[in-house]
Amino acid sequence: MDKQIKVKNIPAEVKIQKPDLSRQDDRFNPRNRIYVRAVKGLHQLLRQRIGFLGMLAFMLLPWINFNGQQAVLFDLIGQKYNIFGLTLWPQDFTILAFIFMLAAFALFLVTTFYGRVWCGYTCPQTVWTFIFIWFEEKFEGTANQRKKLDQRPMDFDKFWRKTAKHTSWVLFALYTAISFVGYFTPIRELLPDFVTFNVGGYALVSIIFFAACTYANAGWMREIMCLHICPYSRFQSAMFDKDTYTVTYDEKRGESRGPRSRKIAHEDLEMGDCIDCNLCVQVCPTGIDIRNGLQAECINCGACIDACDGVMDKMEYPRGLISYTTERNLETPENKTNPLRAKIIGYTVILLVLTSALVANIAFRKPMDFDIIRDRNQLYRVDFNGLVENTYTLKVINKAQYEQTFNIKVNGLENFKYIGKQTFTVQAGQSHNVPLSLVMDPYDLKAPMTEFNFELSPVNDPDESISQPSNFFKAR
Repeated sequence: MDKQIKVKNIPAEVKIQKPDLSRQDDRFNPRNRIYVRAVKGLHQLLRQRIGFLGMLAFMLLPWINFNGQQAVLFDLIGQKYNIFGLTLWPQDFTILAFIFMLAAFALFLVTTFYGRVWCGYTCPQTVWTFIFIWFEEKFEGTANQRKKLDQRPMDFDKFWRKTAKHTSWVLFALYTAISFVGYFTPIRELLPDFVTFNVGGYALVSIIFFAACTYANAGWMREIMCLHICPYSRFQSAMFDKDTYTVTYDEKRGESRGPRSRKIAHEDLEMGDCIDCNLCVQVCPTGIDIRNGLQAECINCGACIDACDGVMDKMEYPRGLISYTTERNLETPENKTNPLRAKIIGYTVILLVLTSALVANIAFRKPMDFDIIRDRNQLYRVDFNGLVENTYTLKVINKAQYEQTFNIKVNGLENFKYIGKQTFTVQAGQSHNVPLSLVMDPYDLKAPMTEFNFELSPVNDPDESISQPSNFFKAR
């Protein structure tokens, strides 16, 4: 790391000092804490705005009502998922699969084009970590003040600051957990029940578990999640190429580095633009030195860019020593980045195909569905008149966000007697069990098992119907 720095005509007051690399040398040791220094700039302002909007959406979505019910509710016990005007059931697995595949390939496309911006700007781990750091700064001060506070022996000032910080962490983690569980349990009932200690066992365990995870991850683990646990940083390199925009240090312009006075003209130094202030390391949430090249731990948050640009402004050097750029742009000025390369086009085509398939699935999705349930222990019974009776239970699902009245028909059988309701009403987004029986004379059946169809159709739209096959059994 020790480089010989050649300078000429440097005044005596300029002292060359070795940078303090202890922070980056210890960054892989989970026992060494990183004190992230606050920085202002365009990228951090953008990150804060995106993080705030994402957090606000996460906190408020469970409280929004749509058509008289919670707009977003994943009812795992009832096996239905409300997403505004769309109610998904296990039978709609293809729609859920397309949604997950779209999210995955969108992430691949963004990563291929702009690196790990998901991690730096929208990842919940990053967003909640910076929120916890914000609480930390309010009660304990700047990075240097927090470090000195931790080194001090316990006194009243340290005690109340630590207590206030951890109390704010616990309360925020608790509300985060309540909001998360509110996506699976009606939140307008969950919050009052939790405050009055009437919450159910599963909900209570879930709240405590997710609050503890939030408190541990954002308060204590922080960069450990990115450095040692998160799998995304491990396979991201498979999506990078020479045209991927990442946070990069311009080594040709910056080296050789070294401190200097602003009074010295830049032309008189045989050094690069980097003054070795180490601010890029101090503001990095994962504690890396971007000047060592692209690293798996970099989350592309741009904090080092804002810190370096501020230093360049003070030194009256041009900005961009650290910037979002590509390897191809740094090799030679003539090799311009190619945005329309094969991987970008491929991911875009896949996204278009998946989007079209998702839209088609939703557009052609029937507003109802039903399953046929039979008692396998008794496929049929013979009454005292010698007639054969088969019993069925139709589980009818109303997928629409409005009440529907349905009608049941039987196709494929002749001379049968229908026992049960043929017309019934199902509430919006609900299921309804319809027990019924079919009775036939065994002499009208040509085989021990006769195949037929149940047909379900809305009364107000008979053409919008669906059918399911079933069988009628008799004694051999």
